[in-house]
This record gives sequence, C-alpha cells and structure tokens, in this order.
Amino acid sequence: MVKTKAVMIGAGLANMAAAVYLIQEGHWRGDQITFYGIDMHGSNDGGEAHDFTDEYWNKNHPLDNQTGYVARGGRMLNYRTYVDLMDLLDRIPSTTEPGMTAAEDTRDFDAHHRTFDKARLLQGGKGIIDGGKLGLNNKDRVLLSKLVLMPDDEETKLDNVTIAEYFKDDPHMFQTNFWYMWETTFAFRVESSAQELRRYMHQMIYEFTQIEHLVGVNRTRYNQFESMMLPLINYLKGQGVTFIGNRIVTDWEFADSPMQDEITVTGIHVKNTTDDTEELVPIDDNTAVIFTNGSITDSTSMGDYNTPAVENMEYGISAALWKKATERFYNLGTPDKFFNDRKNSEWTSFTLTTKNHLLLNEITRITTQMPGNALNSFLSTTPITKLGQKDVNMSIVVHHQPHFTTQKPNETVIWGYFLYPRRTGEFVHKQYIKMTGKEMAQELIGQLSKVDPGPDNIKHKEAEILDSIINNIPVHMPYASALFNNRAKTDRPEVIPAHSTNLAFTGEFAEQPYQMIFTEQSAVRSGEIAAYHFAGISMDHLVKTPRYDKDPKTLLKATRRMFS
Repeated sequence: MVKTKAVMIGAGLANMAAAVYLIQEGHWRGDQITFYGIDMHGSNDGGEAHDFTDEYWNKNHPLDNQTGYVARGGRMLNYRTYVDLMDLLDRIPSTTEPGMTAAEDTRDFDAHHRTFDKARLLQGGKGIIDGGKLGLNNKDRVLLSKLVLMPDDEETKLDNVTIAEYFKDDPHMFQTNFWYMWETTFAFRVESSAQELRRYMHQMIYEFTQIEHLVGVNRTRYNQFESMMLPLINYLKGQGVTFIGNRIVTDWEFADSPMQDEITVTGIHVKNTTDDTEELVPIDDNTAVIFTNGSITDSTSMGDYNTPAVENMEYGISAALWKKATERFYNLGTPDKFFNDRKNSEWTSFTLTTKNHLLLNEITRITTQMPGNALNSFLSTTPITKLGQKDVNMSIVVHHQPHFTTQKPNETVIWGYFLYPRRTGEFVHKQYIKMTGKEMAQELIGQLSKVDPGPDNIKHKEAEILDSIINNIPVHMPYASALFNNRAKTDRPEVIPAHSTNLAFTGEFAEQPYQMIFTEQSAVRSGEIAAYHFAGISMDHLVKTPRYDKDPKTLLKATRRMFS
C-alpha cells in the first residue's frame, strides 16, 4: 500500500537504509520521514566513552572514569555477500574522505589494508595453531554437508533445533579448529539455532576455503559508527529528515477490523526519557510505520577500569514494543524466544585504550601480524564446557590504528569479547561478567603470556602495560547473540506481515528469504524491502542477492577443503 510519509521506530542501520531508499528510489522529500530513537549509535557503534555515559542505558550507572573509547560490539564486512550494504554506502558521501562515497572509502581502505590473519587460534603450550587443519572427521563432514545441501523449502525441519542437538551424536564437532573459528568469527554458541547455522553454511560456504586467515573479511577505515552510521546520519539530516532522540515508543494504537487481523497502526505512545513525559503521536492513512523490532544492544551496561558492568535486567525496549504487537496479532512472531533467554544470548565485551603502543607492539610480536588483520581467539588448555571439552576463553580484535578520528597518534584501541561471560578467568579467578576493566586487561595479558614465544615473556611487562592503560571499558550485552537464539522460522515476523496496511518490521529480528542475520546485509535489505513496498516500487528492483550455495565452483572448492 503506497504511502507518502513514514515514521521510523528505531534509528539503527536498517531504518536509515529504508529512509535512503525512500528518498532516492521513492523520490520522497526528507521532511516526510521522522525517526524516534533512544540513541543514534545502533549496533554499529563506536565513540569516546563520555559520549555514551548520558545515554538511556547508562544514566543510572555513571562511570568514574569516562576517558578512552568504547565500541559495544565488533562486526566484520564481506563485499561478496553484503551486496545491499555496499549499494547503500555507494549512495552517500564519506564523512572523512572528500570526493568518495562511503563505499568507495571502505573499498579504498580495504585495498590498501588487506586482511590476512596469521594467528587466528592460539593455545598455551602450542602458540599459534595451524587453523588450516580444520580437524573434521567423516561424521562432522556428513552432518555439515547435510546442512549445505538442505534446500530452502526444508529448513523448517530445523525449527527449534539447537546446534548441540543437531550434532548430539557427534560431540567431536565441537573440538575441531573449524568450530572454534566458526563460533568466534560469527558468534555462534552450541545453544544457537541450527536453522541459522544452515543459512550461514549456505551464504558463507566459501569461508571454508579461507576461514583461518579471514581473507574474505573487509573493514571500514575507522569504527563503523564514523565510517557507516555517521555518513548516513549526515546525509539524511541534509535531506531534511527529522531525528527525535531520547524517545521510547511504549505502545500502539491499532484500528479495529471485522476479522481483527488487519494490522493498521493509528497511533504510537512515545515517552521522552529526559523528563518521563509521554505523548500520543497519531498515524494517519498516508503514513507508514517502519519498526526495528529488536536490538542486540538493548539493556547494555558499562563499567570502567575499576568498575565491572552492572547487569541491566530491563527487558529490551524494542522487543517490549514488539511483544505488545504480538499480544494483538497472531502472525508477528515470538519475542520471548530471543529476549527472555539471556543465558543463551549474553556476552561481554571490552574496549581497551592505552596512552602508548607497548601492548600493541607486544601483541604484534606474539601473533606475528600487523594491527588490522587480527581476530585472535585463545583456546583453553583444560576442559571448560558442560560437555567437558576445551573451548575458546576470549577473543580480541587489534584494529588498524587509529580506529577513531579523534584518537591521538600515541594511543591504541583494542577490542575483545567473552562469548560465555559466566565462565571463570584463568588468571583472574572470577566470572568475566564480574571483572573490572583492569581485571580483563590482566586476563588478556595472562592469555598472551601462555602463547608468548619469548625470549622475554609479556608477563614481565605487566606492570608497565597496566600503567599505560587510559581506560578499559567492560560492556555487558544480555542480547548480543539473541538473534542466534534457538527458534522456529515463524518466530520472526516477515518484513511486511500478512494483512498489514502500514506496519513493516526491519532489522535482525525480521524474517527474510535466504538472509542470514547478524549482518549489515540483512539489516539493510529489510529496510530496502520496507521502502520499496511503501513507495510502490516492484521488488524486482531489489539488489540481486548472490547464492554461493548454488554455485558449482564454490561448492567444489568447499568440498575439497572439507575433506582435505
């Protein structure tokens, strides 16, 4: 149903993509589009620590140390698969590189800083592990091949099946280098959805041939907020789009219909978080409502060098609004599958800022690679899983420096994460979630010391390294992996649900054919679909999505690698 105005609930990548396509393909004016959002960072965030301290999630937990930088999460790009993202970034100018689009900026940086990870896996007593040896046995290969060969119309066979259940007769799978690299590259857990793993195996099948070096990974020049989100924000503001921040949409007004299944939004209740006032914003017949119905950064909490992040138990605000809609209509999914299962969706990250390059240089020496190439995952030397098996303790990303435009030449920024935050550190004997920034840095130094080839072990420089740290900010994200939670296909609403006259769903919790979540690709495409629908543009004009799972050459290469 064609509209002439849009209200965007959520100011993340998906809705910003929708706005760009409405303007450029639908030929809308910017002043026809209004955003309501709690913040402007979204999941592709990054900035100086003090920029985050007054935001909604942090205002009740002020930080003593507000220096340094923070990025709640880290997400890798891939040009081969992220075709909609690159189409979007080609439509807007770079914020930092004059004369370039945001896509040209990223391609230019990436062309001069190719990724080649030489230390993808490390383990005490062994140092750098040869990730080229995937470690698969025949049972692993058979089960993986079944996922790759399963056609799209049969994926409901994996409804409500976890990865652990799929491999229940093959525990060996979770002791392979392939699994260690796959789980930490994409943030899968054994409790995650086997259905989602199948989609990744289809869309990222070519990763079999390069996963140990991450040569297919592309990176932005700076953090993703400054290289992706800020160009979008600047472009949309320049077009006259209205952004209203510090707002939570708390409830809906829907029109009645004879069968009570027609979805027509007639109003939204909007709360101003600065003064707790609330207003009813009417939605007329000409207005589309484009709603990002879940955020992996909702309910995050931050700590600092001397303070752990205090867990925020608030149910995600975007999911709470989604849940209100499901109470009225039957075909809009099951929010609790994703947002009421924290034990399977949480992880904890940290952003470490130093005043010199001592730690950076030590990591470069130990891993034998330059900054910008790394996703280093540290394997335990003893069993740490419920199955009594070894697994990854922690992972770090050493960015090309500077990672922020305001970063001083002498400063270093490093990001890392714990996929299982309730596990206990090997060097700081407490759960990761309970560690201060200093203790996370000590745990990192300890993990590095186990794989240090010498002759002078990094542990001998611990005091000097700790003295160099400006801040290390722990961030606990209860929903970071919620999009991977075990589910059925119908647990996510379609972008345009049946019987909807003016409501669309966007982002990582909207169901799309073939698309894999936790990617900027799926986020942008959902916004593109919503925009085309409400602008009356044929879906034939959507960016063409490659299907590498149907490419014989790609499948042959993957098969050879799997059996090598």
